[in-house]
Amino acid sequence: MILRERFCHQRLPEKPVGMESQHKHLLELLRRTAVHGESNSVLIVGPRGSGKTMLLNCILRELLEVKDINKNVLPVHLNGLLQTDDRIALKEITRQLNLENVVGDKVFGSFAENLAFLLEALKKGNNFCTFMSLQYQTLLYNLLDVSQSAQAPIAVIGLTCRLVGSLLPQCVLSRQIHLLSSLSFIQYLDNVRSQLSLPQDFPDTKFHDEWNDGIKTLCEDQLVVDVLQRHYSSSKDFRSLHLLLMLALSRVSASKPAIKPTDLLEASRVCMVDSKANILHGLSILELCLIIAMKHLNDIYEGEPFNFQMVHNEFKKFLQRKSHSIHNFDKPVVIKAFEHLQQLELIKSMDSSTAKIQKEYQLVKLMLDHSQIMEALQKYPQCPTDVKQWAMSAFG
Repeated sequence: MILRERFCHQRLPEKPVGMESQHKHLLELLRRTAVHGESNSVLIVGPRGSGKTMLLNCILRELLEVKDINKNVLPVHLNGLLQTDDRIALKEITRQLNLENVVGDKVFGSFAENLAFLLEALKKGNNFCTFMSLQYQTLLYNLLDVSQSAQAPIAVIGLTCRLVGSLLPQCVLSRQIHLLSSLSFIQYLDNVRSQLSLPQDFPDTKFHDEWNDGIKTLCEDQLVVDVLQRHYSSSKDFRSLHLLLMLALSRVSASKPAIKPTDLLEASRVCMVDSKANILHGLSILELCLIIAMKHLNDIYEGEPFNFQMVHNEFKKFLQRKSHSIHNFDKPVVIKAFEHLQQLELIKSMDSSTAKIQKEYQLVKLMLDHSQIMEALQKYPQCPTDVKQWAMSAFG
């Protein structure tokens, strides 16, 4: 139960591994804000699962445990997927700072005077990547303005998985912390061992010792090492590791009270299943033909985006030249099938603004590679021979 709760709630280690220099840099920056009243801004950049949130939460926890610093720190968390405009963000800031008791223009609260300038600035304003993509970036820029002033000492910390380029002012772009995991396989293996081990305060000492000894032996098994090596090579983040361990743990029962190497192997197979290839198996024959048409356009134009009209023309060429088994569908039916592929996210729109572009001419990109398409064709039930031959031909 303890381990399942750990994995289900994705409880992360208290301190990130392999980020010592980034940890030291960010800790010092936030300490200067909390102790000396020095405003700062910094952007933490790294791929999903690289430990951005874990690093920040770890440092905030360290700071809040220091008595003299605790009284100077008021963390405010904004999420661009939730606080999508200035009004919602300002309301959330006010709520987290316990300044919701507003009467007219008068704000009551111990930090009211210090925050008056900030709150006034935010009245006209608009998370990180999401804030930056909005037409008006007033909230973000006002926060950064305040972080450059002595009016109300604050630290603005942005977390993003995107390279933001010119979307931010130079004062932020010049101070970035990049997270590219330097976690070694030995450290990864240690994480697996610690994540599967029972805590020291587990009430049943005998079961605790037997279980943890079993986990130590498990992590030394060559089959398990090979499975973990594959996962380490594809992804080092804790979310994917927790999923793998949760699947292995779910095979434990009263009659089989320990994790076996074969449990991890089976869990690995489930994790490695290609979700997009699975979706392909459920497509209609028309949708599969459109995927093949897109594959040929990818080959012809070397991965450049295409539109529905190009796909439809490629499909019609196949019907005229090679197909004896596929019905000649009306164009509205083909458009409907194309839109379904978009809904399944097998194709992605490449036009940022599609308001003035007819649907047939909006640029899209195929989100599948050659191997996924060919594997799906091999497993597709009763796939017509001419469709398979068309897929394998060089250019449609």
